[in-house]
Amino acid sequence: MPGMVAFGRRWGIASDDLVFPGSFEMLIRGGGVLHSYLVGLLIILGFIVFSLGAIVYVSAQGTITNPGPRRSLTALVYLRALLYLPELGWACLGAVWVSDDSQGCDPATVGAVIAAVVFSWIILLFTALGVVFVFDPMGSPHARPASMEPLGVRDLESSEGSQFLSTAHSVAVKVWESRLRLLCCCLPHDDSHRAAFSNIAQLVSGFFSDTDLVPSDIAAGLALLHQEQDKKEQSRDPDIIATHSPQDLESELEKAAHCMQFAAAAYGWPMYIYSNPLTGPCRLSKDCCKSRESEYDIVGGDHLGCHFSSILHSTGLHYRDFIHVSFHNQIYEIPFFVALDHKREAVLVAVRGTLSLRDVLTDLSAECENLPLEGVIGACYAHKGICQAAGYIYKKLVNDGILNQAFSIAPEYKLVITGHSLGGGTAALLAVMLKNSFPTLKCYAFSPPGGLVSKALADYTKDFVISVVLGKDLVPRLSLPNMEDLKRRILKIVSNCNKPKYRILLQGCWYELFGGEPDDFPTEMDNRREEELSQPLLGEESLIIRHSSARGSLSLNAASLFHLLPN
Repeated sequence: MPGMVAFGRRWGIASDDLVFPGSFEMLIRGGGVLHSYLVGLLIILGFIVFSLGAIVYVSAQGTITNPGPRRSLTALVYLRALLYLPELGWACLGAVWVSDDSQGCDPATVGAVIAAVVFSWIILLFTALGVVFVFDPMGSPHARPASMEPLGVRDLESSEGSQFLSTAHSVAVKVWESRLRLLCCCLPHDDSHRAAFSNIAQLVSGFFSDTDLVPSDIAAGLALLHQEQDKKEQSRDPDIIATHSPQDLESELEKAAHCMQFAAAAYGWPMYIYSNPLTGPCRLSKDCCKSRESEYDIVGGDHLGCHFSSILHSTGLHYRDFIHVSFHNQIYEIPFFVALDHKREAVLVAVRGTLSLRDVLTDLSAECENLPLEGVIGACYAHKGICQAAGYIYKKLVNDGILNQAFSIAPEYKLVITGHSLGGGTAALLAVMLKNSFPTLKCYAFSPPGGLVSKALADYTKDFVISVVLGKDLVPRLSLPNMEDLKRRILKIVSNCNKPKYRILLQGCWYELFGGEPDDFPTEMDNRREEELSQPLLGEESLIIRHSSARGSLSLNAASLFHLLPN
């Protein structure tokens, strides 16, 4: 950090990121093919190994936020780039010589040259791929405005600085839209998908766009944060288990465990195979290969019947117990089923969680959407993508008469809604939409996404939505405010660490793979006054190009929260 500027633009790599690639290339270039290589190529390789050694040495100097000792690295990169020209020319000559003039030559020599030429082309190919990988489309060749100092905050209100930031944000949004279209090339690019791409690009482009961080800086920061959190957990007392649980916690947990079977069953055959790897394929194979189109007329999007068969096996229900089953899946339209749960005397609606690329797009459409409710004081906002998914199911249940059909069969039953992950969030919002029509309904949401609803809506759902979160599950804690907090923590910890990045990454990988005691990374805060950290290159403010705009963010998710900690 910061991103290296070379060839007139910023790249997605920092000057301290060349330790590992340079060491690797230097190691493999000094391998066993050198003893039989041509003299000219030996000379070229000598220069290459020397330049790589210099790059590795210089790149290992300084710290993440102190690139001063690495100021000569750009010149070394230029030198290494120039050496690719004779290397490429020599590789071409070697290929021509081997193909045309190798008759009568020593077979061992010819084999060695062929190996060296192929090896050189492989190195050049991977180098080209590396350049594409670290290329930063937003690294504009035009210089930033002179008024934009490293700290940048004081100049934010200037017209020149505001125009620059607006242009940079527009470019970032376009870049991310292009990336999403490429990633989702298999999906139709209709109006709904284009709108989703635009919304997601607006969201993603805002994170870390106001900092001068490269991906390896973020990885180093996450490694440091993980070890810091582990040190804090080891030194603190065990948490006291919740004081706001329902009076009959055991009964409530028993109901939640029962509903979890249906929430998991909504995933269809992938979850069933995952849960029953030995017996599952055999059981499903008896049903999936049969033609039952007339029998399975209520099932949509399940041509072979494997999904519905897995639901039957997972829930223990019979075919006649299902009112509606749909595996139709588009953006903002997710699968669900409605069944009669005679054991609990309930009409049960189970919503599937994330299982497809379309579901991911629904998850990432995290803007706020107004969800007005009568009698609720305060702003009522919800996650846009999940709110639209809940609206889709609501229309199916009410407008298509699915719930009326269910309650005409079992009028004394109560309505229960459940789901996991994306399905859990959708189930919670669906319960909000149906609450006035079904006052006694209950919702069991398993690991619903964080930032699902605003505080006013969360308070409204406390009496009928129960969220179950297992241990350190990431999804219920994933929200825009938490992501902003994570960014701030990464900025702070990398700006205060005085170890080079390669050591942080190596020790972080070792810790993740083999565990052990968290490393006590000394920081530049040692023996310094706190106010000194406001100086450039000492505090995290030096890494910020501009402050993030205040986002219309949501509170952490709905309802009562049970933390089921693993033993």
